Amino acid sequence: MDVMWLRMFREVAWSGSFTAAAERLGFTQSAVSRQISALEHEVGAALFDRLPRGVRLTAQGQSLLAHANAVLDRLDLARRDLQALDDLTAGRLTVGAFSTAEVALVPRALAAFTAAHPRVAVDLVEGTSPGQLERVRNGGTDVAVVSSTAGSALDNDQVNLHHLLDEPILLALPRDHRLAGRRRLRLAELADERWIAGSTDPEKTLISTGLHLGFRPHICYVAKEWTAKLGLVAAGLGVTLVPALAATGVRGDVVLAGLDDDMPLRAVYAATARSITPTRPANIFLDLLIRSATDLVAELHNAIDLEP
Repeated sequence: MDVMWLRMFREVAWSGSFTAAAERLGFTQSAVSRQISALEHEVGAALFDRLPRGVRLTAQGQSLLAHANAVLDRLDLARRDLQALDDLTAGRLTVGAFSTAEVALVPRALAAFTAAHPRVAVDLVEGTSPGQLERVRNGGTDVAVVSSTAGSALDNDQVNLHHLLDEPILLALPRDHRLAGRRRLRLAELADERWIAGSTDPEKTLISTGLHLGFRPHICYVAKEWTAKLGLVAAGLGVTLVPALAATGVRGDVVLAGLDDDMPLRAVYAATARSITPTRPANIFLDLLIRSATDLVAELHNAIDLEP
């Protein structure tokens, strides 16, 4: 059943006249009459009694009018919903990220997005890079910030990787540490330091990036969360390595220094699915994320000399 038939039928029913309906719809009276006849043939019943002055709904016409109103109203609602998605007055954006990307990189992009599009619902999911990539592949996440580990590549099967930045690893020291005034250090100068890490096994921590240099840390304290690690550093209990993405969130009683050693950089990407059509919010957020990464890299270079 042609939707235009239903629109013409409803207009004739409301106006009580083929001529008046034709004027409102921008058709000729004969065109409207032909379309109504075609609809009556389709349903197998007369929908209007043709009167000397206008028309009147038959019982079948009255029954069909209720259904026509429901169908046309639902189609109008569908059009409005689709337009709202296009106008960004509705919709949803799901973002994934690993923990240190949530210190500044992702929040800045999210803040810019929500300020510009406050009616789009936003979800933020924290997790490891492998888990985030799986969510992107399955369509559970629109855009995910992921990173490669030292010496390894990300599994980008069915995923597009948009490079955001190459993240150096920084050293966190207590503010009153003997080396705290230095902008750059070498691992050899830290051989006697007490270290704070996420595990007693250096291979399972950020320190693994320096093991190829022959460096073997003396790990005295194990802490999983960054707030705990930095708290131990601030108390003078040791030093730790910090991803550059976390630098803007470092507390004031901790100082950061760059490392002159040949430490591998950690590549950070925004991941999107190859086989899933990106939503407009996802495309906009991706652009904002790239801009956030560019600004953050500039700030880090100004705050601390990141170049060896």
